[in-house]
Amino acid sequence: EEEAELAAEDARESAPDLTPPDDGAEIAELKDKLLRALADMENLRRRGQKDREDALKYAASNFARDMLPVADNLRRAIDSLPDQGEAGIEAMKSFIEGIALTERELLSTLERHGIRKIEPMGEKFDPQFHEAMFEAPVPGAEPGTVFQVLEAGYVVHDRLLRPAKVGIARAAPAPADPG
Repeated sequence: EEEAELAAEDARESAPDLTPPDDGAEIAELKDKLLRALADMENLRRRGQKDREDALKYAASNFARDMLPVADNLRRAIDSLPDQGEAGIEAMKSFIEGIALTERELLSTLERHGIRKIEPMGEKFDPQFHEAMFEAPVPGAEPGTVFQVLEAGYVVHDRLLRPAKVGIARAAPAPADPG
């Protein structure tokens, strides 16, 4: 009998503890884990939605970048034609009107897709949207302002597609004192 009691005591000591844990602490821990998992899922959902929106919003960027030289060439063609005084002025006017109409249609199409032309003539130089090609003294112009636009810039929604290439005014040198 004594051996049976010792064996039973040994079995009790080696058996796993089957007493229920503190239910309040376990519930609090599980609730915390659940709330963290829910927050992670919500953050993941929001991030995925933002990525989808950005993909749709900026999908035309490569297309637009490829179309910009076309717009530039149309503008150059318009600018290179003589204003008056040559034979065939009426034919030349029709040509100019056709090119100008094509340029307007192109720019209108780009704007429908969220691509906007920026022409900073007279604005303060902004390195976020402008690329300075040169700086020159310009009498009467405020230093640091754009006085010549060599190539227009473009933005797609709120992102820069191409900076405007500009000439920047600097302070004109003071006249030399003749004395």
